[in-house]
This record gives sequence, structure tokens and C-alpha cells, in this order.
Amino acid sequence: MAKKKQPQMSSKAEQKLKNKIIEDKTFGLKNKKKSSKVAKYVQQVQQQVNQAGNRKAMKQEEERKKRLEQKKKEEEKRKTELKEIFKPVQIQQKVPFGVDPKTILCAYFKAGTCQKGNRCKFSHDLNIERKTEKIDLYTDYRSNTGGKKKKNNKDDETMENWDQSKLESVIDKKFGKDNSQKPTEIVCKYFLEAIETKKYGFFWECPNGGSKCKYRHCLPPGYVLKKKETEEERRAREEAEKENQITLEEFLETEYINFKY
Repeated sequence: MAKKKQPQMSSKAEQKLKNKIIEDKTFGLKNKKKSSKVAKYVQQVQQQVNQAGNRKAMKQEEERKKRLEQKKKEEEKRKTELKEIFKPVQIQQKVPFGVDPKTILCAYFKAGTCQKGNRCKFSHDLNIERKTEKIDLYTDYRSNTGGKKKKNNKDDETMENWDQSKLESVIDKKFGKDNSQKPTEIVCKYFLEAIETKKYGFFWECPNGGSKCKYRHCLPPGYVLKKKETEEERRAREEAEKENQITLEEFLETEYINFKY
């Protein structure tokens, strides 16, 4: 048979009972208000009696907080497990030859799993894909026309309407001392070095005067870059050459047979 639930005491009755207990415990003490020691003792009794009534409520509140905290931890654990289960498979990102990795968005960062932070060689800017495009090694980006000469109306001018000063300025412009700094069709050696060392990109700056460099910062049309040979590839090539190499005796024997027949 279930135990009968006792009716809860009202707050007014509870306080009245507390005052009665305090009065009983301090009964017979003289000079309650005059003696500091007695006053301190009375204060301690009051605190003990008041706290005794609130202990149960405090314990219930602590248990409620613990339950909420435990529930929160379990929810976070469940979310983490679901994230791990449905996490897409990440493949190792490859950088195209001649492209700056900082112009490519990190796939792990996009998925929210990159742990490298500032040490990551790829970009963590979500807008980088809109800001950049794949760099073209056959275009000189210093000119707005993509390295092509823009036709000018001055090209159609003739010498017929020129005066003496105009003629002198044209000659000086063509053969003067400043002519050595004019753009040429020679490809910049620093540009080629940057491609070989995989440093060339939209943020690369030429050591030879930056954008004022007179040499071309693009490859000639139709030119195919040769991939730099790695150590493993070099060893494999040398081994293949050794296998196909014949000795002097074998060569002489072959020549003798050819000569004989």
C-alpha cells in the first residue's frame, strides 16, 4: 500500500516553526543583545535553522542543474557522432602547376574540419572562389588587354603632317636612352623561376621592378612546360638507360655480324 503524501506546510507556518525552534535553543540566555559572544551564537543558531529548511530545496535545484548539464552533454555527443557518420570523404587537395595555393579554398575548412588554422597553405576565405580564377600562364596580367597590343589611332598617322619638333620627339622616343626600358618579347627569367618553384600566382610580384618589368610575364603561345624531374623519376630513367645500354664487346660483335652477312 502506497504511503500517504503528507500535506506541505505553508511558508507562514514554516517560518513560525523556525522562530519557535530558535527561541527554544536560545532560551535562558541573558543579555542576548548586549553580549557580542551571545549575539554571535544567536546569529549562528538562526542561520542553521533557516538553512535546514532550505536544504531540501537547494538539493533539488542542484540535482535539476546536474540533469540539465548531463542532457546537454549527451545531445552534443549525439550531434558529434552524427556529424562523423555523415561526414563526406575528403580527398587530398592538389594544386595545379603554377597556381598559388592561397588562391584555392581549403576543402577541409569549407567542410568545417580543418585543424591547421593559419598554418594551412590553402585559403580560409569563403569568398576566394569569387575573387580569383585559375591563372593563365599565357597571359600577361599587367596589361588590361591580356598582353595583346591595343590598336591606337596614332598608328595610322603619317610623317606628312609632322613638324620639326614632332619629328625630333619621335626619333628620341625610338632611339633615345629611355628606349632600353621599353617592353620586349623576351620572357622574364624571374617569371620562369616563379613557375618552376610554384610561387607564381595573382599575388606574385616580380623582383625586377614589379609591374614595371620590361620583360614578358607570360609563356609564348604553344609553349608546353616541361615538368621538373623528381629524384625517383631520375633514378627510374637512369636504370632504364642502363638496361638498354650495351657494352663495347656487344657492339663490336653486332657490327662484325652485320659486316659478315
